[in-house]
Amino acid sequence: MRELQSMLDSRVADGTVPGAVALVARGGAVEVATAGDLTGESLVRIASIGKPMMAAAVLQLVDDGAFGLDDPVEHWLPELAERRVVRTPQSPVTDTVAADRPITVRDLLESRAGYGFPADFSLPALAPLVGELLQGPPQPQKVMPPDEWLAALARIPMLHQPGEAWLYNICSDIQGVLVSRASGQSLDEALAERLFEPLGMADTGFSAPSGEADRLSPLYRPNPDGAPTVVDPPGGQWSIPPAFPSGAGGLVSSLDDVLTFQRMLLSGGRAEDGRHVMSERAVWQMTTNYLTEQQRADSELFLEGQGWGFGGSVDVTRREPWNARGRYGWVGGTGTAAHLVPTTGLVTILLTQQEMTGPTPPPLMREFWRYAAGG
Repeated sequence: MRELQSMLDSRVADGTVPGAVALVARGGAVEVATAGDLTGESLVRIASIGKPMMAAAVLQLVDDGAFGLDDPVEHWLPELAERRVVRTPQSPVTDTVAADRPITVRDLLESRAGYGFPADFSLPALAPLVGELLQGPPQPQKVMPPDEWLAALARIPMLHQPGEAWLYNICSDIQGVLVSRASGQSLDEALAERLFEPLGMADTGFSAPSGEADRLSPLYRPNPDGAPTVVDPPGGQWSIPPAFPSGAGGLVSSLDDVLTFQRMLLSGGRAEDGRHVMSERAVWQMTTNYLTEQQRADSELFLEGQGWGFGGSVDVTRREPWNARGRYGWVGGTGTAAHLVPTTGLVTILLTQQEMTGPTPPPLMREFWRYAAGG
């Protein structure tokens, strides 16, 4: 415990982050340390560590028989029927061919539906994805509503044929639109009713709970010339519900809620009272790697050799000491990380509110993972 606390204290003292909360749980033993302007009660923008929560909501609908993993999504998302694909990833957006098959629910969960970000950010087809859909640092109040967003996406050609390549981020946002339409609810209502309320995750949603924006930490951006810059204050973009609830990175949550979700996965989909929130099979599917060795290599910038399950990475190598085989989870662009190891019951959570400067995990995350792995 002292070592974990010292790690956070030193990183706050040297200006690495303004604040941090860290948790390491091994069975019933739980270590928590807090430092700087974050506490265990703070609300944080969890960014992409919400992707597993989004995938869980999709799998709940699979469990309920609303659709199957191999069903084409165009039944619920007709905008994505008869898609066009750039002839090669390097082709201009006007040089396209027809998609060779429909996009399936499985494609979205595996992030292999043809939409998203590759290692090469200079590809011409990425310009409209970034320019029209605001797929940069999260700005929830500046994104168009879901129907308009999906219509805009449908006008942009896919970068790869369905199933061909792993691409980052956008598939989780499409999952959000799918869950909304298949459930007949807005995404925030569907997630609250089907996932967050059954688990008792009262702090989790697409904005701070009503009257509790003061618990939300500022969001910072690193400044090489001095103190970090505040890019979103507590009363900023996450203080009110957004027009577009982003399944890829729009959730607010707390340490206890993130731990609750991780423990649900470890228990095979059960809430604390023993009720199944999702099936054990669905949890197994979430935490299994689906990428080929070549797809992992092509996505090295993001995955660093890891595989991908549904909504998160799956370690398939031991390239680093923290890579216990089978570790599942992900990192978020607001300086967050949440992982679990199904075979050992280990849970690790690190929450900061300082934006990452790229897809590579910052030194504090790696230091924390080494500590959690015991060396």
